[in-house]
Amino acid sequence: MSAWLVPDWPVPRAVRALSTWRSGGSSSGVYASLNLGSQVGDDDAAVAENRRLLALAAGLPAEPCWLRQVHGSEVVDLDAPPSAAPLASQPGQDAAITRKPGRVCAILTADCMPVLFASADGGLIGAAHAGWRGLAAGVLKATVAALKGDPGALMAWIGPCIGPDAYEVGAEVRDAMLAAMPNAAGAFRDGAGSRFMADLPLIARLQLQALGLERIYGGTECTYRDPGRYFSYRRDGQTGRQATLIWLE
Repeated sequence: MSAWLVPDWPVPRAVRALSTWRSGGSSSGVYASLNLGSQVGDDDAAVAENRRLLALAAGLPAEPCWLRQVHGSEVVDLDAPPSAAPLASQPGQDAAITRKPGRVCAILTADCMPVLFASADGGLIGAAHAGWRGLAAGVLKATVAALKGDPGALMAWIGPCIGPDAYEVGAEVRDAMLAAMPNAAGAFRDGAGSRFMADLPLIARLQLQALGLERIYGGTECTYRDPGRYFSYRRDGQTGRQATLIWLE
């Protein structure tokens, strides 16, 4: 399969992370070819094969924890005793954390923003799914709180998402974001008519800084503008999902 994007951030060697590109898989049509999302209409067998290919190529220590993402703020602690019910039947989850090697946090996206977390000593990691609804709901705050400890000891990496030159939203989105975060006005600029262009990575940076994080990286890859590498729901409608993974060795 094809290569992937490796986050450029100064984490300890025990922290492993990657964000997949869309090529190198077995899916076809609008899902071509490394679609890793199982709830988007693709053939189940193709998705299973794509996940197998990724696990093999990346040397994953275990099957990633595939969440049922709902644009909320629920965080799953992968170290907690497992529930009797599978994750897919539980209320939606949009973030995961772990302190133990061998457990893989996974976020699926196709324009929304994956945000990875790691402590400077490599002792804990996390991953969050942050579209505008998740940002407004406080998913980053919930993830940082679940990681516990000093936020200043955490690093964050903002993965591929729709960029500020491509993400046009209505006034209702801007109003919802400013209600949750009044200092985010600078992340919106005038678009066509009464619409606005929104800068998701900037909103995430502002939120993370307000939480006490100082080391924030990434946020430069635009899914919408790069159809060769990324799936984009805003660009294509029916499409696949790329994955952003983090684990401890």
